Amino acid sequence: MAEVLSSLRSLMAAHSPPLDALVVPSEDYHQSEYVSARDKRREFVSGFTGSAGLALITKDEARLWTDGRYFLQAEQQLSDEWTLMRMAEDPAVDVWMAENLVEEAAVGVNPWCISADTARRWKSAFSKKHQKLVPTATDLVDEIWKNRPADEANPVVVQPLEFTGRSVAEKLYDLRGKLKASNARGIIITTLDQVAWLYNIRGSDVPYCPVVHAFALVTLQSAFLYVDRRKVSSEVNSYMDENAIEVRDYTAVSSDVALLASGQLDSVSTINQKPKAETVGNGTTEAEGHGVDLVWVDASSCSYALYSKLNLAKVVQQQSPLALAKALKNPVELDGLRKAHIRDGAAVVQYLVWLDKQMQDMYGASGYFLEGEADKKKKDLRTTKLTEVTVSDKLESFRASKEHFRGLSFPTISSVGPNAAIIHYGPQPETCAEVDPDKIYLFDSGAQVLKGHIGLGNARFPNGTNGHALDILARIPLWKSGLDYRHGTGHGIGSFLFVHEGPHQISFRPSARNVPIQASMTVTDEPGYYEDGNFGIRLENVLVVNEADTKFNFGDKGYLEFEHITWAPYQRKLIDVSLLVPEEIEWLNTYHSKCKEILAPHLNENERSWLSKATEPVSVA
Repeated sequence: MAEVLSSLRSLMAAHSPPLDALVVPSEDYHQSEYVSARDKRREFVSGFTGSAGLALITKDEARLWTDGRYFLQAEQQLSDEWTLMRMAEDPAVDVWMAENLVEEAAVGVNPWCISADTARRWKSAFSKKHQKLVPTATDLVDEIWKNRPADEANPVVVQPLEFTGRSVAEKLYDLRGKLKASNARGIIITTLDQVAWLYNIRGSDVPYCPVVHAFALVTLQSAFLYVDRRKVSSEVNSYMDENAIEVRDYTAVSSDVALLASGQLDSVSTINQKPKAETVGNGTTEAEGHGVDLVWVDASSCSYALYSKLNLAKVVQQQSPLALAKALKNPVELDGLRKAHIRDGAAVVQYLVWLDKQMQDMYGASGYFLEGEADKKKKDLRTTKLTEVTVSDKLESFRASKEHFRGLSFPTISSVGPNAAIIHYGPQPETCAEVDPDKIYLFDSGAQVLKGHIGLGNARFPNGTNGHALDILARIPLWKSGLDYRHGTGHGIGSFLFVHEGPHQISFRPSARNVPIQASMTVTDEPGYYEDGNFGIRLENVLVVNEADTKFNFGDKGYLEFEHITWAPYQRKLIDVSLLVPEEIEWLNTYHSKCKEILAPHLNENERSWLSKATEPVSVA
């Protein structure tokens, strides 16, 4: 790390103007949470592998900001050259820079890797001491990154209508209707999942995320896809032609945004959905003459580089209309999610049956159902061992055997004992722990502390309620004992897209107030508790938001409730039933009964017998 920092500081000094600080964000050109190997610049300079964080390098300091999910991990991974800054505890990065950098300091950043909103916030903070944000012409990290991973030409694939439920034509029609309603003649779409959702395409450019590196521009007349042409087969080209989508080079998006800003983009299109609007007397188009002359941009996700191409006097700055449209699942998507979770539940049960037997046979464990210490003699006689990685790989193999399996949605968090206290722990083959029959084993994978989990999952609430209001329902049982967890409680999930999907969330963060929870959304219910150095617990189910049939309807608002679509048993020997009230016990027994009913047809006789025992009713002794 010392050599990397030294090389960067040399480039900072040689830059025009010389840089007093360099920001290295986690995000790529699309403001993605998860990025490809070649875009992990922050990881390269800091050694910290978590998905969220920001590195700041000054002439004599190196600091890394990350959130509560990663505090323990960052402490372990950062070298002595780095100082960990804990988000929500230490000053935010813009506050720290404004207060600690010198007057008129120059702060460099790749303008493609920060959002327009972030740039605006930093500039505001910098104004007090006349500091300036300097967009670098090249990424300084790339200049020193020897053996940076190559840019792979992974193919674009079409997601069939049988899975998407809505055609591209329908989605474009709805989008253009929203543009007209906001007096906008075009929109810049930069987030990878929105591009994929709008055009019904998928890819493999980002591990665990079935998306392709691409931008989209849509006007009232035209639609464009900006992508590495090597990824587009003749069949996909034909599909694009059929849907009146023009494929252009990935790098052309910058100049085309400038054309969009000046009203000239439609003129370069070789495919128009509609005849070009006639020019009226003042030289503007007919649409512009009626006041439709704005460009819609989501400043929270559009890069500072593209945003800088726009005429800010003619911009609609709002959340992308595709964010909510994508979050509101159609019946085909919901049906697919329900069926996928049944297949996934069967795979998880098969894994638990296998792991239970292995732990008893190899380690002398008392087993999934019984209390007691392990038989240490049997453990000492074993010739092979199970690790966090090997058992995780076994779980993936069970999933891979199921119909329509397309890979994991995020790296499995497979963690033993104290490692489970690292909220987003990622085991590595060289350093991972061996499983231990006397320690808690946590696996959080994409494919469930119980009172809070039940409290949120059973909630009924009026339309208009946001996730910030609901978050407390999962925390109250912990708060009563003076405990808590440092992450949000729930997030949306994509339909074969991102594991974390907005715009809604269930969280203590203020942004959870922005969008109310609505019918046909999906959201996770995942409270946890983590005791540093000892263990970690997290219970997670995926929920679908449905309209509730309530006895009354106060205020004519309509009420909502959650439907669980994740099916996996809760380990009963880890449940202190005396802490549960009768309603919670009834819910648990009903859930387990449904688990057995739904999953049994997908299991063999031995697995069904295990599941039957795992889902036996509980009662207060």
